[in-house]
Amino acid sequence: MEKRRLGQTDLDLTLLSYGASSLGQEFRNIDLEEAFRSVRVALDGGMNFIDTSPFYGRGMSEMLLGRILPSIPRDTYYLGTKLGRYSGEHFDFSARRVAESIDISLERMRVDHLDIVLCHDLEFVEMLQIVEETLPALKKQVELGKVRYVGVSGYPMKMFKYILNNAEIDTLLTYNHYTLQNNMALELVPLCKEKGVGIMNAAPFSARLLTNAPLPEWHKATGEVRETVRKAAQHCEQSGVDIAQLALQFSIANPEFATCVTGSANPNRVRQWIDWATQPMDEQLLKEVQQILEPVHNWFYVEGRPENNDMPAMN
Repeated sequence: MEKRRLGQTDLDLTLLSYGASSLGQEFRNIDLEEAFRSVRVALDGGMNFIDTSPFYGRGMSEMLLGRILPSIPRDTYYLGTKLGRYSGEHFDFSARRVAESIDISLERMRVDHLDIVLCHDLEFVEMLQIVEETLPALKKQVELGKVRYVGVSGYPMKMFKYILNNAEIDTLLTYNHYTLQNNMALELVPLCKEKGVGIMNAAPFSARLLTNAPLPEWHKATGEVRETVRKAAQHCEQSGVDIAQLALQFSIANPEFATCVTGSANPNRVRQWIDWATQPMDEQLLKEVQQILEPVHNWFYVEGRPENNDMPAMN
């Protein structure tokens, strides 16, 4: 699988990476044996980066990875986790919790170091704390050899721009912002290049929006967005293509993003994604779908504190 260098790090990430949020049963109940196989299929299929968080399943994702990773040579994959968000409403980005969180993640996953650690969903807290307390504490963990590279993850573009202009990070992870429907993450590319920061993209399917699967109850897409995407999905179907395939291929095609993170506890689904990643994208169909999606292009929603967000593009 093609690899791309992550900013100024020495990490060459495969263009598709395994997201382990599903191992925490964030979206559905899972079969443990299938979950374990999904990780194996991802790594055997060429993915070399695993992304997780103590938030996923409130530790369950990391614990399950700890059942698998010890049997896999540590130099054959990169491992990233997050800190700061521990439940739906529990956030702790204090320096003390940074050290504790990293030690617990290392213990859960039974590894001796983490390649990447990100501040998770920091749009829910004051940016000043992230800059003045959390990131300096994270860099101390780098000095201790427990972490190699640090960064931030979240949703609002405004938050990322603040961090890039006020702190030194190695990488950032953006989700739902480089998809068939929303390419706002392109706004970050010039600034990241200037700062030497690597960009990782996640959620090419925008939480099932760009698939034929039913949306979860918590999805924030408006009626107009849902109906417009449905028309795009039907157009793909008439062309003999699953819109999810086009969505994945689009999100991995841009070399400005080192990798695209997506995950499932279903090994067959992971195998399908790997297959899609090797197939050429239908450029004509892409143009047609983007035209259908134009009325809701770059629609987004508010996440976290209002002051950490820009105003939505539409109601």
